[in-house]
Amino acid sequence: MMLLGRRFLRRLPNIGVMLSIAATRNQSMEELATNLPRTLDSQFSQSNIRGSSPGNNSIDFNVFKHFQWIGDVTPCFGVHGSQIQVLNDPNEFYDALKKLSKSSKSRILLASLYLGNGKLEQELVDCIYDATKASEEAGGDLRVKFLFDYMRGSRGKRNTRTILLPLLKDFEQRVSVALYHTPDLRGLVKRILPERYNETFGVAHMKIYLFDDTIVMSGANLSESYFTDRQDRYIIIKSSRALADFFEEVVTAVSSLSFQLQPDDGLRLPDDLQYHPFEGSHNGALYRQQMKRLVEETISCHRDYDVYISSQVSRQSDVNEQDLDVIGLRSSVAEGQKVDTLIYPLVQMGPFDIRHDEVVTKALFEKAPSDTTILLASGYFNLTTHYMQSIVSSCKAHFDILTASPQANGFFGASGVSGAVPDAYTYIAKQFFDEVTSANQSSRISLFEYLRPGWTVHAKGLWYYLGGHLLPVMTMIGSPNFGYRSVFRDLEAQVVIVTQNNGLQKQLHQEQLQLYGHSNQVTDETFNQPVRQIPRWVTYVTPIIRNFF
Repeated sequence: MMLLGRRFLRRLPNIGVMLSIAATRNQSMEELATNLPRTLDSQFSQSNIRGSSPGNNSIDFNVFKHFQWIGDVTPCFGVHGSQIQVLNDPNEFYDALKKLSKSSKSRILLASLYLGNGKLEQELVDCIYDATKASEEAGGDLRVKFLFDYMRGSRGKRNTRTILLPLLKDFEQRVSVALYHTPDLRGLVKRILPERYNETFGVAHMKIYLFDDTIVMSGANLSESYFTDRQDRYIIIKSSRALADFFEEVVTAVSSLSFQLQPDDGLRLPDDLQYHPFEGSHNGALYRQQMKRLVEETISCHRDYDVYISSQVSRQSDVNEQDLDVIGLRSSVAEGQKVDTLIYPLVQMGPFDIRHDEVVTKALFEKAPSDTTILLASGYFNLTTHYMQSIVSSCKAHFDILTASPQANGFFGASGVSGAVPDAYTYIAKQFFDEVTSANQSSRISLFEYLRPGWTVHAKGLWYYLGGHLLPVMTMIGSPNFGYRSVFRDLEAQVVIVTQNNGLQKQLHQEQLQLYGHSNQVTDETFNQPVRQIPRWVTYVTPIIRNFF
């Protein structure tokens, strides 16, 4: 029963089971509605189930209009839901990266925290190497771009830089490797802080994997555990040139103000860079201004280009299918298909006061109606104060929050200070649990912990179940963890996907069922377990260093 999703079993009895049965029998949502228990709220009557029939090609514009305000913050890209594929397994993610690398003809772009140096990572690099070589021999124009974090990508003798050197040496005119350095780490602190600890000041945390006009959005890094037994989320958006262009230009903007890896493993800044990331006076203010201006200009250009999509689909009250036909000419949909899915890319770069993701996330919480259920996942649960206040005090929606149990935390069992990280997250989770309880919100907000033997969890994002819909109409997926680092220190990117496509909705629904199926609900008894005994020093230190992780 747990595997079928306690999110529905607790609030909407039997729906999780019935949805799974309906899926196996190819039963339509209208047929399912006639069998719903009479005790359910009237909002789930047959006449109110919207956007859920496999054979229904109509568009419920109320869903698009519900999220219309996001188009005021960021560009909007229209696609058909069949262009989006949800992956559920790390092996699928790894196989997709290799397959897409091999088939790329014009561009490969990988932006991540780091690239590991093991056998699996080498196989991925080999795929990119072979594709680049084949393109060169055939007279093609394949270009390969990488963006990683300076500190994490340089850690150790064998690191991200060393594994990419052969590729860079052999194809110097086709391959570029950029390493972003935060302006917040500088001076004496930079000189004395050792590896690993220097990464707490801020990193390039975006996870954007782009192949020609196909984008893989995820929270997963490019290393062995993320390809095998570290559960994350992964969505492939196919044949969306405009969205791919957007992300390439954002990554290129950051890369142009970052260190460039040289074939001899040296690093140099671009010749036309006016201000150094971590040297000079003014505490990096001029460098921050330069990065902020460049990234915001890049995003603004796409907002101007896509204003028609955003305004016609998301904001006007008289949207009809003729509007969608016109939009389809400027969107990434195949001939004969209509836009039934809108994608809003979100960028968050706290050091440069670029806060699109933060603005949208906070507003999503506070605008959600009381008949909405939001499932929110964060492998590292450390909500900012304003997110926490929004969820507990300002929001009316139901929340089921998924985080890692101590055993599923990537730092569990680590040596030294790192081994205390799961204790710190347990302490933070206990504080949140107590605040929910003291605010009398336990019936509206629940906390779940992922626990799967032999696995860790790194999944993040949310699924949005609008009132009257049995399937999610929106998801957020990408690199942010909804914590202090994501908001204030790191470079982050994710997408909001609003969809009317039944097939995509089912994929998203099944995705959350699988994740929550490996979870247990947190209660008072949870924190009495022996593994939850928090060292006293952790309770003292955590409030002080909380905004560093």
